[in-house]
Amino acid sequence: MEADDATAASGQVVLVTGGTKGVGHGIAQAFLSRGATVVVCGRNRPDELPDVDGRTAAFVSCNVRDPDQVAALINDVVAAHGRLDVLVNNAGGAPHANAADASPRFTSGIIDLNLTAPIVVATAANAVMQGQPEGGSIVNICSVSGLRASPGTAAYGAAKAGLVSLTASLAVEWAPKVRVNAISAGLIRTEQAALHYGDEGGIARVAATVPLGRMGTPADVGEAAVFLASSRASWISGANLEVHGGGEWPAFLRAAAGTGS
Repeated sequence: MEADDATAASGQVVLVTGGTKGVGHGIAQAFLSRGATVVVCGRNRPDELPDVDGRTAAFVSCNVRDPDQVAALINDVVAAHGRLDVLVNNAGGAPHANAADASPRFTSGIIDLNLTAPIVVATAANAVMQGQPEGGSIVNICSVSGLRASPGTAAYGAAKAGLVSLTASLAVEWAPKVRVNAISAGLIRTEQAALHYGDEGGIARVAATVPLGRMGTPADVGEAAVFLASSRASWISGANLEVHGGGEWPAFLRAAAGTGS
């Protein structure tokens, strides 16, 4: 790490939605480690908040699917810290459900959380950032599920694909004061990995499909977010950074080799 990278986020006020666990927790930790003031939000306060060397993220309760709560969240951040430099739109996710079995209400809820809510939060943050001399930066956490087939989480994949498109559009609309970028995260091992990949054996088999030989960590996504929000990325906007360890081995290669799909 170069010296100036160590303080890339020093002094920034950063909001990470869904920053109390999983990928969001790793993102919050990455910004804290660079000296940023970090605020995380979620529906319920966790027992432990992101913390680095005694520097702890602040918590604000917010359901990001509620526009009134989002407005209050942004107002609270600005009232407490005077500005908002970085928004990381991370809140999201979806349980497994085959499209043919999912109810319209279920599908709507997934779209609301993973696409509509990020639009609402980003719009509220942009209103603040446009009035700041230094502007601001927004990073939308997307997924490889939005770039390839996503069986079992079809609505989630569709929403994340929409979020990638949204990123490019907002980068044009909100320039030059606000930069907007996306991170399409690959297979990430979090505390909920077993729900998606099974036991340690299943996780190991999934990791073997990644060219770099391991699943990603929340910290991997966090490092990418810090970079995109930093001055080192000052001429990067509307981009989608794929953080996925090289992607996944094509199934046809494994089938041809007789090692399964």
